Amino acid sequence: MTRRKKMVERVTELMDNPEHIRNIGIVAHIDHGKTTLSDNLLAGAGMISEELAGRQLFMDSDEEEQARGITIDASNVSMVHEYGGEGYLINMIDTPGHVDFGGDVTRAMRAVDGAVVVVDAVEGTMPQTETVLRQALKEGVRPVLFINKVDRLVNELKVDEQEMQIRLAKVIDKVNKLIKGMNEKMYNDGWKLDAVKGTVAFGSALYNWAVSVPFMQKSGVSFKDVFEKCNSGDMKWLGKNSPLHAVLLDMVVKHLPNPLQAQDRRIHIIWHGDYTSPEGKAMVDCDPNGPVCMMVTDISFDPHAGEVATGRLFSGTLRRGTECYIVGAAKRTNRLAQVGIFMGAERIEVEALPAGNIAAVTGLKDAVVGSTVTTLLEMAPFESLKHYSEPVMTVAVEAKSMKDLPKLVEVLRQVAKEDPTVQVSINEETGEHLISGMGELHLEIITGRIKRDKGVDIITSPPIVVYRETVTGAAGPVEGKSPNRHNRFYIELEPMDPAIVKMIQDGEVSMNQQAIERRDVLAAAGMDKDEAKNVKAIEGTNMFIDMTKGIQYLNETMELVLDGWREALRGGPLADELVQNLKIRLVDVKLHEDAIHRGPAQVIPAVRSAVKAGILMAGDSLLEPVQKIQITVPSEQMGAATSQIQGRRGQVFDMLSEGDTMTIVGKAPVAELFGFAGDVRSATEGRAMWSTEFAGFELVPAGVVDEVVKSIRQRKGLKEQVPRPDDYLA
Repeated sequence: MTRRKKMVERVTELMDNPEHIRNIGIVAHIDHGKTTLSDNLLAGAGMISEELAGRQLFMDSDEEEQARGITIDASNVSMVHEYGGEGYLINMIDTPGHVDFGGDVTRAMRAVDGAVVVVDAVEGTMPQTETVLRQALKEGVRPVLFINKVDRLVNELKVDEQEMQIRLAKVIDKVNKLIKGMNEKMYNDGWKLDAVKGTVAFGSALYNWAVSVPFMQKSGVSFKDVFEKCNSGDMKWLGKNSPLHAVLLDMVVKHLPNPLQAQDRRIHIIWHGDYTSPEGKAMVDCDPNGPVCMMVTDISFDPHAGEVATGRLFSGTLRRGTECYIVGAAKRTNRLAQVGIFMGAERIEVEALPAGNIAAVTGLKDAVVGSTVTTLLEMAPFESLKHYSEPVMTVAVEAKSMKDLPKLVEVLRQVAKEDPTVQVSINEETGEHLISGMGELHLEIITGRIKRDKGVDIITSPPIVVYRETVTGAAGPVEGKSPNRHNRFYIELEPMDPAIVKMIQDGEVSMNQQAIERRDVLAAAGMDKDEAKNVKAIEGTNMFIDMTKGIQYLNETMELVLDGWREALRGGPLADELVQNLKIRLVDVKLHEDAIHRGPAQVIPAVRSAVKAGILMAGDSLLEPVQKIQITVPSEQMGAATSQIQGRRGQVFDMLSEGDTMTIVGKAPVAELFGFAGDVRSATEGRAMWSTEFAGFELVPAGVVDEVVKSIRQRKGLKEQVPRPDDYLA
């Protein structure tokens, strides 16, 4: 029997025993060594050759990933680890570290129960370490820590044995401080990382060795040995006597929860349905005989099998031919064509896949990333995935030759399905297709793949920044009249309370909640009780509240009212950009008694024009995306690095010194950051290390706003003159 076949058999044997399953993600800042670590774990499990581990980058199966040396897509693999004389199934997801691909980390965190946080011993915790930790804790995913590149402390920084241990302890303290700051309850409930208890390991993924306190007792390899062998360059001895995969996977099996333990806790975080219902009980118990309840966390395209949906199965068992519903999609069933698991880029088919595993299935044609898949006709959906970043840049793409246009439309539909952090739209004026993404690299990768993988030759515009519109004051009541003058809608507008905006972004308030639960959460946050009770819809960070009483026919017209409101939010009056942070109250309505006179053609334009006029009356303004910047440089280069931030309408708000290096923390608008990488390199003679992360949207300064609005309107082919409220209410 071949090695591969044997491995597949072992994996399928262990699938049925949730106590022996661990679903884990490998997360870290970019270049801290996640993919090299994943390679070595796979080599230890006998899936790739040990000689190639760390260089093969098995999990980076895409040629673009290999060429750039970074992970772009989260990739899944299942392997077996022996611990205490028993076999354990490890379902592992290697995630990207680059800020532009943070969406993949968010989606992976929904599928796993535990995370191995990798931190570079020399660089310590970085902004992206903080972001991935926050994502893990928010999803109820338990972390353990692997401090990588310990050999660099000895060989590059020339520290002595005592200094090495002090530096490693500092990294643990910093990560613990982050966990405590993000979720004190979890920290106090035993999630504090502790080297003595064995929730921290130290090592070098590149040289295939690691140590942890429990493993030291078993193997006899001490910190003294680590220091001496790093000093003398004898990494092979360490790799032989304290192999990375054994140390790390022992830690995973011992300290990270199995699906039975995890789901009991996590279901209460990620699902707001009735826990006493059959599906609620089945998910909490991880019951393979319950109804199928699965959340899709990834969609990829297989040239032979079509769309492959990957996701976490919380209850039930998947088999070929199972008929499933997609919650929120059409009330028709999707039939599973194939059921399997991923082993890197390869998909292995299995007969049946029980709860607690990560499945890869084909046949779910109605599913998108974030869909709830179930055998029940009615089920409360899982909490939607909240991405920490939003699209901040857009490129326009068009097919080089007209004959490729239908193919381009199909490919863009696929792209939007594969990666929900990408927004695809059509500019009605110019007919161009617009792709919005997380940053320059994200858009470069997407457009590159359209040309390379999908075979469509396209022309792309230079990237442009995505703005948002919002109001700065209150207005109303504003009257919106239908074209036939028989229906009138009266609305009031005001900015949304920032605390409630944050709650919507964090997923604490959503339309998936029971109405009473939502009302109580909003009232506790300071919202008027009457308003909290009458929330009709939440779109992005905007809220629609119906404050009317006993108006005839309003119930059957409400869906059209909301359609008109949503249309207005898609393009504000100032620059036709998305509107956010807006609270709208419907205070009065006059409706024609004959249904034929209050159809979509009457209601939608009336509401849309009232909202747009109201936005202008309430002081419409632009918001621009801002990124937090962290630059680490030698002290003598500090001035050059600081001026790079300040010269881009940026602010510096912290400077930390450690030894002869300085860390400068600041923020700057994305619009000013084009070419930042090259400029920082040349200004600091190539000695700066930097990282950026999304820091939300902020108001464009008053002195710049007119100029920005003018350039956006020009680019979009809109009239140069900004409309007035009367233009909508005439």
